Amino acid sequence: MEYLKTRISFIYQYLWGLVNKGHERSVNAKKNILVSFLIRGGSIGVTLLLVPMTIQYINPTKYGIWLTLSSIISWFSFFDIGFGNGLRNKFAESLARGNTKLARIYVSTTYAILSIIILVVLTLFFVINPFLDWSKILNTPAEMASELSLLALVVFSFFCIQFVLNLLTIIITADQQPAKASFLSFLGNFLSLIIIFLLVKFTKGNLIYLGAALSIAPVFVLILSTLWFFSRDYKDFSPSFKHIKFGHAKDLMGLGLKFFVIQIAAIVLFQTSNIIITQLFGPTQVTPYNIAFKYFSIVSMLLGIIISPFWSAYTEAWVKEDFDWIKKTMKNLKLLWLLLSLMTLFMLLCSNFVYRLWIGPSVEVPFLLSLMMAAYIITLLWNTIYAQFLNGVGKIKLELYSGIWGMILNIPMAIYFGKKIGISGVILSGVILGLINMVWTNIQYNKLINKKAKGIWNQ
Repeated sequence: MEYLKTRISFIYQYLWGLVNKGHERSVNAKKNILVSFLIRGGSIGVTLLLVPMTIQYINPTKYGIWLTLSSIISWFSFFDIGFGNGLRNKFAESLARGNTKLARIYVSTTYAILSIIILVVLTLFFVINPFLDWSKILNTPAEMASELSLLALVVFSFFCIQFVLNLLTIIITADQQPAKASFLSFLGNFLSLIIIFLLVKFTKGNLIYLGAALSIAPVFVLILSTLWFFSRDYKDFSPSFKHIKFGHAKDLMGLGLKFFVIQIAAIVLFQTSNIIITQLFGPTQVTPYNIAFKYFSIVSMLLGIIISPFWSAYTEAWVKEDFDWIKKTMKNLKLLWLLLSLMTLFMLLCSNFVYRLWIGPSVEVPFLLSLMMAAYIITLLWNTIYAQFLNGVGKIKLELYSGIWGMILNIPMAIYFGKKIGISGVILSGVILGLINMVWTNIQYNKLINKKAKGIWNQ
């Protein structure tokens, strides 16, 4: 027994020594990664539990309707016009230079601008919503129109509130503390799980109840967290009227406008699939698509856990010209991509067994769909690693152009391949665009890090 305690103590000391070894920036990232693994692991578990529980509460068809509607509403995230990512970079730069006052000005100004924007958007939605025929938009029976209209109103209202409150997670992440931001997301998901469990026990399947449960929970968590953090850890950066300086909006917008277009492109690339599938094959087919996506996105979530501290860390390293640290970090992340790609292929081999164990016989996911999703995730992993660097150093003009072309090409390609080979073809479009992005992101990184970037490669 004493020997076992000694070995455990030795292993603990060895692992803790590895965590605390290296550059201060790397140590901070490793600590956040370790904590994030525990938190995100819980979030992944909650997400996986929510899928069968939600399908049980309603049914596969209504679940597809819910997924499509929530995807459409998430499109409105582009109304931040890039201010969120602009704040992330500018806040990190201000901290790197020790300018607390400027950081608070950026925070206050961003909160003010986004609050104004979202108030206008919400007002317009309240006016327009009664005239929208959601049954046609979602390809559902006409008798569901009034129910879907109310659902859209409830979900969009809470989405708008969450839209502004999410700035807190951007600030925490910019401070290179992504584990704390992940914990807030976990709390929101966990609260949603509890509410859905109670709905299953005490009510019959109802889309309004479902939408309210999944919308209110994260907002409640963010309200309490905002009050907590701005009265304690981030008191020096808490938004205030006297620190609102609209003249600084151009600093946020200079980079923010590029991020804005990239965000729109990302929405078109990632959020239109549900609509295309609904229109081509009906809402029922959205369910197997999203089951496959949630299954394989476990890998991208793992990468997200590891890579989340590096955006702001790259910003700091670039400002301080610590290129050796960047090179070493990117080398390690490319090795990680290889390992995660192998993990994705293993998941593909096990996919049919896992689907039956996880969802049961109620939904069938074709192997070709899983194959396309695995290929898509592998390209996504590579491009995420390079995008994190390019976003952190603000060299995103090529990313902007690539996003625009991807936005133009994705929908017609997805429809064409969808008609040719079914729902798997919708994903094939994303795979093709992802392969193209894998080429130029690697070229731009090498030019930048070797100080050979000129023209568009350096913008």
